Amino acid sequence: QVQLVESGGGLVQPGGSQRLSCAASGSIFSLNVMGWYRQAPGKQRELVATINSIGTTNYADSVKGRFTISRDNAKNTVYLQMNSLKPEDTAVYYCRFEDVLRKFVSWGQGTQVTVSS
Repeated sequence: QVQLVESGGGLVQPGGSQRLSCAASGSIFSLNVMGWYRQAPGKQRELVATINSIGTTNYADSVKGRFTISRDNAKNTVYLQMNSLKPEDTAVYYCRFEDVLRKFVSWGQGTQVTVSS
């Protein structure tokens, strides 16, 4: 199993920036995909961005050009740099780890991001 610990959420003003981090620990094989999802009140959880172990990225259209996902494989950590934040980005952000070969998924506990003046 893989455990995920997220950090970096909080309150930020519209137009501001924030960086989320997610550190993975446990039985980590090299072929994996890490990513960020978010869930706003009353809405379903949605994909924000993913990055695989060779650095290929995928973004939701709503965050393209504003958010950047990256990872440090030596530290088993994934980051989400969020710029030009909007009130509609307010949500609980969840880190996700997918082991491609062993076919299991782990989720972090979630971190609240609130964009408000």
